[in-house]
Amino acid sequence: MPTLDEVARLAGVSRSTASRVINGQSYVSARARAAVTEAVTRLGYRPNMLARSLATRRTNSLALVVSEHGSRVLDDPFFARLLRGVYAGLAGTGLQLVLLMDQDGQDHAALGRYLCAGHVDGTLVVSLHGEDPLPGQLRSAGVPTVLVGRPLSTVDLPYVDADNFNGAVAAARHLAAAGRGTLVTIAGPRDMAVGIDRLAGWRCGMAAAGRRTAGVAHGDFTVEGGAAAMTRLLADHPDLDGVFAASDLMALGAMRALRAAGRTVPDDVAVVGFDDSDLAATAVPPLTTVRQPVEELGRTATWRLLGELDAEDQLPPSVLLPTELVARASG
Repeated sequence: MPTLDEVARLAGVSRSTASRVINGQSYVSARARAAVTEAVTRLGYRPNMLARSLATRRTNSLALVVSEHGSRVLDDPFFARLLRGVYAGLAGTGLQLVLLMDQDGQDHAALGRYLCAGHVDGTLVVSLHGEDPLPGQLRSAGVPTVLVGRPLSTVDLPYVDADNFNGAVAAARHLAAAGRGTLVTIAGPRDMAVGIDRLAGWRCGMAAAGRRTAGVAHGDFTVEGGAAAMTRLLADHPDLDGVFAASDLMALGAMRALRAAGRTVPDDVAVVGFDDSDLAATAVPPLTTVRQPVEELGRTATWRLLGELDAEDQLPPSVLLPTELVARASG
């Protein structure tokens, strides 16, 4: 492999000048930059990434931490779309991504120690529950960190989120305008801001329409959780004819429970979800849902983290991406 000294010799410049050109630094003349660039091309030079990382104290890698069990991450299309967005945001940067997921019996303190020990240059944290101490650990250790989703804690870290509140408002208004009489909701987990915000938006939208919620059951953003919540709501409110589920997977579970109970969608019960996942358009019937820009969440969070790493000025403390209702045949 050609060395930096050979590049400098062919370009007719000093080793330090060649290094500044290759590392994209300033204070190099246009003639020297052109000569070094030509020498790099002719020799097929590739920088020694280990030496560069030792010199810059950078690992050239970022961590994506998903605070969910691995099986849940692999089953939920939300995380696949988010990951596509993160990879798109890293395109052309030369940075690698380390994916870390929750595991049964995992030592959460050990995860924090790993991330704070210099193994990665920055961290994206997704799907936080409750007062998770990890963001505070990262903040105290000075690890550049961006959260995907509003945190429940008051930790001073930037975050990127979808407008969950107004998306749920739109769902409530849609079902109320459809003339449905007894409306219920399958809300998300009580220990996640996304669940809290979507439930609050639903209630606000219902109040604005002059309606009240007949019943609320909480789920865990899974098909099984949605089906179980729908079964409880049917038992408590057998006359229900409209349901808003705070995720598409829970909406699909609700439709499964409705079919098992002999109810048709949308004739007997209208169903609205949240996400606009790939599964929504192929459901039977196709699912009316609130679209959130999941891939854009990943790209924007990655952009925000890269800006933090590059010490850019005037970065926003948080970014809220818009949502919109997508009307289909389910209600």
